[in-house]
Amino acid sequence: MSQPVFGHVGTYRPGDTFRNRIDLALSGVHRPRRAGVCGTQYLGAESVVLAGQYEDDEFGEEEIHYSGNGGRDPKSGRQVTDQVATGTNLALLRSAETKQPVRVLRKVPAEDGGPDVYRYEGLYSVVGSSFGPGKSGFQVYVFRLRPIGF
Repeated sequence: MSQPVFGHVGTYRPGDTFRNRIDLALSGVHRPRRAGVCGTQYLGAESVVLAGQYEDDEFGEEEIHYSGNGGRDPKSGRQVTDQVATGTNLALLRSAETKQPVRVLRKVPAEDGGPDVYRYEGLYSVVGSSFGPGKSGFQVYVFRLRPIGF
């Protein structure tokens, strides 16, 4: 397993795009091929991907609301149970404590009308979180991330 990196990886900078999750993993910008969060409950989150999977995610220019992990039905994508404080949710909570930078990537339509790509949005800080009813009424974590230097 690679060593964790908090901050930019190599020469990759905001605005850079990647064709798919495999390219993200191979670049080291976001190592997991499926998970939306790379990190541990002990060190915090290194990177997150917003891929349109969670209904409570919101991408704003000044702040991102990033939904925690868990409770989704794999077939419908709908939230069907409460989330719990485990795994990557704990990693994001830890990042709020450590103030380590988190790389944010987002799935966006390709400019040429081709397949969607993943764009590196930059470094963010986890500035807070909440645990309460989401859009479907189930208890979800929502993490607030703000761009560093914004």
